[in-house]
Amino acid sequence: MAILDILVFPDPVLKQASETVTVFDDEFKQFIADLDETRLSAPGCVGIAAPQVGRFQRVALVDVSGNPKHKSNGYMVLVNPEIVEWEGYKKGREGCLSVPDYTGNVMRATSIVLEAQDVEGVTQRYECEGFEARAVQHEIDHLDGLLFLDRLVSRRNDLFERKVYKK
Repeated sequence: MAILDILVFPDPVLKQASETVTVFDDEFKQFIADLDETRLSAPGCVGIAAPQVGRFQRVALVDVSGNPKHKSNGYMVLVNPEIVEWEGYKKGREGCLSVPDYTGNVMRATSIVLEAQDVEGVTQRYECEGFEARAVQHEIDHLDGLLFLDRLVSRRNDLFERKVYKK
């Protein structure tokens, strides 16, 4: 497995929309493994999308199970994901590997129902709520060429420099 390079804002290719995945071969499965290795190499990272590493396919990985206080579906490989139902809205803080210096407040649906293919191309259905729903919506935005910066409630009041903690 390999750790892939993360594209960082303001790289304009992060605005590019991704294409539907149609081939689920061994190379694709290796890419999924590399993408997850990249996610795991970033402390506290719960999601990553293929466009963040320069591959413009509709692929995202989400796993919030590391924090037991959040309800979770566990590790999800989301290929060609589509939100088919959503409910409620809430403002919450988000960060991103592609925007390493800032966090921001974004409005998101509080619960969603999602359909996506897995690494084999089999369609799965997930019900997500709270933090997991927020993480999935954040990653799907990457597939559409959007960053959390594009969804800030207010650039003046809801964008924050990321705190750096020294050991």
